[in-house]
Amino acid sequence: MESQSKIYGLRVTANREDQVMDFIVANAERKKLEVYAVIRPHGMRGYIFLEAGNKTDAEQAAFNVPYARGILPKTVEYKEIEHMLEQVKHEVNIQKNDIVEIISGPFKREQAKITRIDKQKEEVVVELLEAAVPIPITVRMDSVKVIRRETEEEEKEEQGL
Repeated sequence: MESQSKIYGLRVTANREDQVMDFIVANAERKKLEVYAVIRPHGMRGYIFLEAGNKTDAEQAAFNVPYARGILPKTVEYKEIEHMLEQVKHEVNIQKNDIVEIISGPFKREQAKITRIDKQKEEVVVELLEAAVPIPITVRMDSVKVIRRETEEEEKEEQGL
């Protein structure tokens, strides 16, 4: 059976896509709107896509959201954005105690140690290595890249030194 939901494009300020997505999800939940998915296409700045039951719900979800610039007049066909969505689900090889470099966000280029992994939310909790006091920071899994892995042998060698 063909679903009735449509995909709407939303213009947003470049590099503010994640913030806009958070606001839209909160609006949709609070107002109980028929917004089924909020998509940030990989490699495309300045746009996010909403899968919604109707244009009114999509507009209401984006209403008064900072950095949202407006819903595009035409709906978007799934096949037009399908190629941008295929790479979303992939297994990330991150382990506790890995040393990572943060590759996006306010802590970009900082090195950190993984303290916890939440695969369902696709988030990791890290502690910055340069920080005077270790403060746990939650970042998206795709915002970090593993630069060094602490294996059990390395840990044993460090303790033996």
